[in-house]
Amino acid sequence: MIRRLALPAIALALTATLAACGSDHSSMGNSTPATQAPGGSVATVTLNAADVEFAQGMIAHHEQAIEMAEIALDPKVGASPEVIDLATRIKGAQDPEVELMTGWLTAAGQPIMMDSSDGHDMSSMDGMMSAEQMDTMSAMTGTEFDQTWLEMMIAHHEGVSVAMSKSSLVARKSPRGGE
Repeated sequence: MIRRLALPAIALALTATLAACGSDHSSMGNSTPATQAPGGSVATVTLNAADVEFAQGMIAHHEQAIEMAEIALDPKVGASPEVIDLATRIKGAQDPEVELMTGWLTAAGQPIMMDSSDGHDMSSMDGMMSAEQMDTMSAMTGTEFDQTWLEMMIAHHEGVSVAMSKSSLVARKSPRGGE
């Protein structure tokens, strides 16, 4: 009984966390994408090293959240209506954000993915799930899936979003961050 009552509370907490991470682009007043100048021409975007690293990391972060949402939306896992609703909203919010950040990087002539040749691995970022964790979760069903999915999604957003935001702020304040 406690577990069944905990799921709506966890879903509510995750919704509040995701609201802080996402944005409602329709309420921003100007619906012109950041990479498109008025009149439809493509704008040139200048990003410093901290901006590039942040956008590249957030793209990977959002793509994993989208993957997690798609797993929840698979009828075979038997997710609850609350988890399905939340997964639908996560996918709907983060797909356009990936496109926006990809556009920024493309307009700035920067690679979309971080260079992993120096040993930088996205799975080592705080909150990112390993392939094994993703496989284990996707093999679950019903209430066990819901509980695990919600716990992983909370850890994913708290770990990556908070850690990356702090790191980006520090980099922007450092003399090299503005390069």
